[in-house]
Amino acid sequence: MQRLHLVFGGELVDPTKNVFKDVDAIHIVGMYPDYATAYDAWKAEAQRTVDNAHMRYYIAHIHRLRDEEIPASPTEELGN
Repeated sequence: MQRLHLVFGGELVDPTKNVFKDVDAIHIVGMYPDYATAYDAWKAEAQRTVDNAHMRYYIAHIHRLRDEEIPASPTEELGN
């Protein structure tokens, strides 16, 4: 299985929560083929924005969303 990682981030409403202030302004850094490369990209963006306490960057493990061996489950938004 290919292990894809998405690095993204943006300004949060409150630094203690994971809620973006403006979803349209989320910065998509890129998609990476392994965790080490994604980590390097994440670290560079996190260090670049270190002076803004409301900025956060994340690594999403996209390959976990595509595991076709695991049955699909309902999302939280659907309330199931």
